Amino acid sequence: MISSSTSTCPTCGGKLKPYDKVLRIVRTKGRKTKRVSIRRLRCTECGGLHREIPQYICPYKQYEKDVIQGVLEGLITCETLGYEDYPCEMTMRRWLASHKLRLLLWRNP
Repeated sequence: MISSSTSTCPTCGGKLKPYDKVLRIVRTKGRKTKRVSIRRLRCTECGGLHREIPQYICPYKQYEKDVIQGVLEGLITCETLGYEDYPCEMTMRRWLASHKLRLLLWRNP
């Protein structure tokens, strides 16, 4: 995962060149989903592939960053109207127990 302003490989420091794009489904508020085109970049030195993730998406998560932050801050619970089964209670518990997720959101607000 790299930011859109970075043009160097986070692994070896080599130059990144555009490779292709992939579609990713992101779940947003109100039970809506949208397809987002994510650009992949290849390092000219080590050959590694890196995705350019937008700020509103968490790596390896289907839900938008606002939804995840709402759960972590206690604004979204199982009883919150509009979020009755979205995300499910087990997913919310997993997010609340994840120290890595909290650290990731703290570093990239």
